[in-house]
Amino acid sequence: MSNLPSEPEFEQAYHELVASLENSTLFSEHPEYRTALEVVSIPERVIQFRVVWEDDKGQLRVNRGYRVQFNSALGPYKGGLRFHPSVNLSILKFLGFEQIFKNALTGLNMGGGKGGADFDPKGKSDGEIRRFCQAFMRELSRHIGAETDVPAGDIGVSGREIGWLFGAYRQARNKWEGVLTGKGLTWGGSLIRPEATGYGLVYYVGHMLEHAGCGGWAGKRVAISGSGNVAQYAALKCIELGATVVSLSDSKGALVAEEGSSASFTPEQVHKIAALKVQRRALTDFEHQTDGFKYVEGARPWTLVGKVDVALPCATQNEVSKEEAEALVASGVVAVAEGSNMGCTQEAIDVFEAQRRGNAGKETATIWYAPGKAANCGGVAVSGLEMAQNSQRLSWTEQEVDDKLKDIMRNAFYNGLETAKQYIEAKDGELPSLVAGSNIAGFVKVARAMHDQGDWWSS
Repeated sequence: MSNLPSEPEFEQAYHELVASLENSTLFSEHPEYRTALEVVSIPERVIQFRVVWEDDKGQLRVNRGYRVQFNSALGPYKGGLRFHPSVNLSILKFLGFEQIFKNALTGLNMGGGKGGADFDPKGKSDGEIRRFCQAFMRELSRHIGAETDVPAGDIGVSGREIGWLFGAYRQARNKWEGVLTGKGLTWGGSLIRPEATGYGLVYYVGHMLEHAGCGGWAGKRVAISGSGNVAQYAALKCIELGATVVSLSDSKGALVAEEGSSASFTPEQVHKIAALKVQRRALTDFEHQTDGFKYVEGARPWTLVGKVDVALPCATQNEVSKEEAEALVASGVVAVAEGSNMGCTQEAIDVFEAQRRGNAGKETATIWYAPGKAANCGGVAVSGLEMAQNSQRLSWTEQEVDDKLKDIMRNAFYNGLETAKQYIEAKDGELPSLVAGSNIAGFVKVARAMHDQGDWWSS
């Protein structure tokens, strides 16, 4: 595709999927799926628009807005909106492509999409962010709807922004409908939605630990990156289940337990950090000097945490490099699962997968890696449950939603596990490849739906 501009993030996501399919028996058993891959890799629709808004000084400002409606074979397009200066089509296509198969793994009727703008909320007043949201939705409202495309939040888009976006949609379209998820609890939101990605990640890894014979969460030492929504709730659930959390981070650096200290985060400390993040403040503002922690500027936690059992990248894409993966291997990690999308580089994944295969049948603990499209699908799963509640004009209890989330994460784990057993050749005692199994399971489900609907065919 030399006529197209380079899209490195999308190409990485595409090649990761293709590598799983090529290294399995899927194409030899079903060569027609190569045609499906060719079709599913191109978005059904890409919408790009300008967003003109006014800052507090009355000056005109302009940004680029996007919505990538990638695939709707399983249901309305579903995926977040990201407001960040790094946003471009490559990143949104990567996220939308991943979203197709992640949503398929939830078992719910949702297609895949992603959107956002190169708008930076940092340093902006509440009034400026509100006016930007309203200007953004004036254009986006033409292209979305409860049965067409249901966006949610992502980086830079919290519940507050969802409220402003929903209000702008309601005014523009004269409709109250479940068009956005992550809404306020008094106007159509779902209980457990803020917690869902972090909680779901921990539920998924719990199945990994149990299946690998590593016991449960109790006593496990856990390294987490990020300090936003996913990291916060993953940390709180780990602590609740008896694990110790020894790191959090943000874009400026990492906060880690001092080497040799017994320090670990308490729920109270996590809540304090959450309060800082609501105010868009950095981890440097967290008072940690007497708590046994150290702050390392410009660093990620993976090489700083010493011995850990579980690593949960929960910040952004490509946050674990090959060298950091090797450091985690040396630290004795047994499970790595992505709370962020494409949190590990392909080289890091190769390190983990080589260790998984190489340690098969040995007394040495095997490292097991889980990709974001499976491990972090809990967030979009509860978004799907929010859509279901909106359609029925009902609100389920916290326990009902949490039980459904646990079932979805269990099914996502075993779907990837059993699919890997079916299509990936393995040695005796080798744990199945969750990255391959999840990729194949999601792809096959979407490809079959597309075939049934005439999106592709074979002669």
